[in-house]
Amino acid sequence: MEEGKGSSEMEFTNIDTAANVLDSSAIFHVVTDILGFILFMHQQIPSVLQDITQEFDELRTEFKELEIELAESEVKTISARRKQATRKREVKMGIRRLEKLMGCVSNLKTALQLMINEVPNVERISLVLGPSPLRPLHVYELSFSHGRAVSGDFGRSKVAEALSRKAIRTMISMGAGSDSYAGPTKLFLLVKAPSYLNLPLHFLPKREFRQNKKTKPLRIRFRSKNRDLELNALPDDSARSVGLLDSTSKDLIWFQCRHTIKGLACRVSPPED
Repeated sequence: MEEGKGSSEMEFTNIDTAANVLDSSAIFHVVTDILGFILFMHQQIPSVLQDITQEFDELRTEFKELEIELAESEVKTISARRKQATRKREVKMGIRRLEKLMGCVSNLKTALQLMINEVPNVERISLVLGPSPLRPLHVYELSFSHGRAVSGDFGRSKVAEALSRKAIRTMISMGAGSDSYAGPTKLFLLVKAPSYLNLPLHFLPKREFRQNKKTKPLRIRFRSKNRDLELNALPDDSARSVGLLDSTSKDLIWFQCRHTIKGLACRVSPPED
């Protein structure tokens, strides 16, 4: 993969992959990895999303085990039972602290999967951090060029791993998350897709949506390097024809995901790259 500057007009940073197409699984994992990175680097969560997910799962498992142990009939000392009951309360508090966050993350991921399955050639995804999409603090725009193949599942692939690492390194080098902590806020997912997208339980059409010009978005475009070389090798008329087939410019509008992620009240120090 190679990184290069995009057109000055849109101020994209390009990230190239040798894969001819990015399948739905790769797009899903790249978006969710970047989403988790944004939450962590802007101090909306105390640790990386993978660690929080693991912690949440371990707390729920421990809570179930404690419930079973406390319900057992064999005689235990009062001090032992008191110790278990105290730990059970601590675990329950830990679950409650993370429960809403993890529920929102899960709902957003489900919505993203459904959207990608219905519109695998989604043109642009915007991750907006702030009180509302109209009053953003930070905007991260992800673009996926050329057509995509639909895969049957959303298992993580090596292509997704490599693209995520490259994108996150690029975002760090561009200063993502380097601002001062502004307190807990919200993360919104918006998708620019054909108007026929019909997932009313998860996405609302925002035909009149216009991004706030006061906040400069950080834009990253994921491209198929081999596909670009193939198009460049074609005669002009053929290349234009393929480009039109790849384009989803029929009637593109913004859709806002109904599921938002609200940051936790925390203060962390992001690691320096």
